Amino acid sequence: MEVIFVLILISLAVAAGFLMAYFWAMRAGQYDDDYTPAVRMLFDDELIEKRGEASSDSASAPEGEREKTATVSVNEHPQRIS
Repeated sequence: MEVIFVLILISLAVAAGFLMAYFWAMRAGQYDDDYTPAVRMLFDDELIEKRGEASSDSASAPEGEREKTATVSVNEHPQRIS
């Protein structure tokens, strides 16, 4: 019977440890953006191709006709600036 009480105390300690780890991960921002990393791999090739085309196009185009692209952040897709 005493073993059950010891096991219950150990299981509560382990559960409290996992709960503290979860709150630490939430505070550290681990779950801030859960959509972009799953989709980023789908657009990596397109971004590389567009960068290659933009560098070759911008070298031959006059100053006023260059297409401007800006990447807002690492997690977002390039946006055209008009």
